[in-house]
Amino acid sequence: MKLNTAPKPIFNSEGVKASHIKPADELRRTVMACMLWESGFYESGEAVADRLKRLVPLCNPHDVADIAIEAREKQRLRHAPLLLVRELARDSKRCADGLIANTLCRVIQRADELAEFLTMYWADGKKPLAKQVKKGLACAFGKFNEYALAKYNRDATVKLRDVLFMVHAKPVNDEQAALWKRLVEGALAEPDTWEVALSAGANKRETFERLLREGKLGYMALLRNMRNMQQAEVDSTLVFDALLAGAAKSKALPFRYVAAARAVPAWEPKIDEAMQLALGGLDKLPGTTAVLIDTSPSMAAQLSSKSDLSRMDAAFALAILLRGICADARVFAFSNSVAEVPARSGMALADAIRQAVPSNGTLLGRAVAHVAQAVKGADRLIVFTDEESQDAVPAPHCKGYMVNVATTKNGVGYGDWTHISGFSEAVVQYIAAGEMPKG
Repeated sequence: MKLNTAPKPIFNSEGVKASHIKPADELRRTVMACMLWESGFYESGEAVADRLKRLVPLCNPHDVADIAIEAREKQRLRHAPLLLVRELARDSKRCADGLIANTLCRVIQRADELAEFLTMYWADGKKPLAKQVKKGLACAFGKFNEYALAKYNRDATVKLRDVLFMVHAKPVNDEQAALWKRLVEGALAEPDTWEVALSAGANKRETFERLLREGKLGYMALLRNMRNMQQAEVDSTLVFDALLAGAAKSKALPFRYVAAARAVPAWEPKIDEAMQLALGGLDKLPGTTAVLIDTSPSMAAQLSSKSDLSRMDAAFALAILLRGICADARVFAFSNSVAEVPARSGMALADAIRQAVPSNGTLLGRAVAHVAQAVKGADRLIVFTDEESQDAVPAPHCKGYMVNVATTKNGVGYGDWTHISGFSEAVVQYIAAGEMPKG
């Protein structure tokens, strides 16, 4: 038997030769754009989850922990980081003392994630919690005040009180002890949210206007309820004031604004203005930037079964961001053909990209070659794609970034490319930070 043999070639879903990468890189590739258990164009959600479970034991536990934290804190993903910690807990002997507990405490940032994690932990049958898991859940439990606990204190298979009983969290003071006692007894103060008010039969317009005046409507809820508020004839001045006031500190991903504008086209100018505020303050990219956007059919796959947004929408939002922070940006769209997009900004740019070329294939290699000829003096080329090319991809003619916004198994954008996975503005921040002068 020969042991020292060349690795067998691997291919993407379109049959083009892809790159062999280390397990940790494959894990990062799969996680950073992963809406867990949601099916994509080429793979089922179950297949993606199974790949995560296979990869975790092949990686250094510290690498897994770092990926989980980055996915939660920078890419703002919720379930994939929890699954990584759950898989680490299956082989806790490989983990340094405190690694699982500390990572779990960091990635749980919403009260409902306490019960979500426990549900994951018991997916294969109920079993005692590992010591480090108990410590991590107990640590995370202490993050949440009465409003946060009450908001997510749902009548589900695993309740928040179940988590509290299981982990034996110790309150830090009498106030917290009293809060947890109210949780156990079902006596938490009812949260003043739009869901609670409307489910109780309150008038929609009056409810939204009151919450807006009192500053009690969260920013994500504001973006997600644009259509509801317009239909209820909520005072648009209140909506716009809240939209602009909260934009700079918002943690909303760029595509959330695209979704809001799609839901309420009449309010697009103000939503666009808020998005520009939210994305302001990022490091600027000097020189000339060529941006290449994949508009092939697979990019139209929904981000999740409950979303009307696609991977393409995520790419459009990042292109809008780049147009705003680049000194000179030229944007191209490609499918089987490639075309330069008119020099627009904001939501108008998304519309222009969508209309630039017919969506009928994925010739990424040809598109890269076209841009090399069209923008010969470019300082960088940034490609947003799912890497399901139908032709071989050449090396970039300048500094090249391949940004993968999907979770499919094998990719073509490695080698001479700087490979990045994810669809939050963190990918653009990474590029800008990496090019800043040292010292």
